[in-house]
Amino acid sequence: MRNEFFQTDEFRAAFASQHIGKVFKAYRNHPRHRQLFGKALNQELLGRWLGLTQAQVSKLENGKAEQNLDALRSYAKKLHLPQHLLWFDFPGQSRLTFPQTSESKNLIVPSSERDELLVVNTGMDTLELLRRLRASDINSSTIDAVSITVEQLCCDYPHADARTLMTKGKNWLGQMTNLLENRLSLAQHREVLSKAGTLALLVGCLEYDTGDSRAAEATRRMALELGKEAGDQGIVGWAHEMRAWFNLTAGNFRAVIAAAEEGILAAPSHSVAVQLYGQQAKAYARMGKPDDVRQALDSGSALLDKLPFPERPDNHFVVDPDKWDFYAMDTYRIVGEDRLAQRNAEEVIRRGVSPEGVQLSPMRVAEAELTLAVIAARRGDVEEAAGLGLRALQGGRQSRPTLLMVSAELDDELATYGTGAGRDFRDVLAEVKRAPKDNIPPKNI
Repeated sequence: MRNEFFQTDEFRAAFASQHIGKVFKAYRNHPRHRQLFGKALNQELLGRWLGLTQAQVSKLENGKAEQNLDALRSYAKKLHLPQHLLWFDFPGQSRLTFPQTSESKNLIVPSSERDELLVVNTGMDTLELLRRLRASDINSSTIDAVSITVEQLCCDYPHADARTLMTKGKNWLGQMTNLLENRLSLAQHREVLSKAGTLALLVGCLEYDTGDSRAAEATRRMALELGKEAGDQGIVGWAHEMRAWFNLTAGNFRAVIAAAEEGILAAPSHSVAVQLYGQQAKAYARMGKPDDVRQALDSGSALLDKLPFPERPDNHFVVDPDKWDFYAMDTYRIVGEDRLAQRNAEEVIRRGVSPEGVQLSPMRVAEAELTLAVIAARRGDVEEAAGLGLRALQGGRQSRPTLLMVSAELDDELATYGTGAGRDFRDVLAEVKRAPKDNIPPKNI
């Protein structure tokens, strides 16, 4: 479900009216939603995605057209509205032509644009930043440039080649380590520790994605210590979240609960706590505890509603409504709520691909495809289930442990139809399991 989602008469009329409230109505009343649930999405649910109350959504839908450009851009971004259908532009972009670069199929933000971001905010490009770091020429602009660079690396995580990004992350982590040996003010020292901790989190995730669990655990512990030394609750919380993730994919569900509880205690009001509740829900679902699943989902949703929408939702170490819906998809699939799981999976796929067809979140898309495959298998459509499963296994940027965990669930569903059911998928899955870790992913999830 990509651009065709918006190709309805209701959407065409809504976009032509240049009234965002009418776009909201068309979105809520989409035929796909009515097909799945027998009714439209309610204003309260849409409001949660947008960071609005039900009353605010109603006012936007039924009142005068919203004229605040920042608000319009925010709503369009959160609902992933195709740019070419909008009546307003985003900074640096135009509805008349789509930006094209030689890297556009693989990298969402070209390196030239990253340098432009650095220059605009700090007056230096990447080469100048490296020169200053090596020369120990540290001032507020240097620290700002480091922060921008680290954040961009974290935003590259969902789509960039895992091993290439891991090399970059390790190189920058080395720069941070060297920087700590210089004379810094107390505030600068704390900031550099925090950025080093964030880089360690990123490198640890990439190590685990590529199957090196031992190195990932060592790097996670490094991040935990750096976070504690910097007094950064978020980094400490994410280090515990990584432990919960590691244990989830290893099948140690009680350890997931314990790790999540530690993380929530360390960072109770940080967005990582939302994801920790999500990890708890995933574990409880696999333990057959539906009441605990619901409590964890409710707690995560309540906290998410209180947090501001992140400036960079593509940053791996923040949680936004899209990511939360992705987590809920997993729990719905496990507890057998197939209609809800299908709804969330289709939304994950739609939001995971740009209007230009560029994959923004290939790992989420792969898991959503596996979710749809499991649902297809449950209703007896073995051919569709196997096809979706194959597509997920042969995707681009992959996380080996998560991919194998969810693929095993599809394998179990197909096995109920006999040893020959979904043979192509099951043969490829067996090859993935046997393949050396250095050769996984097939193209890279």
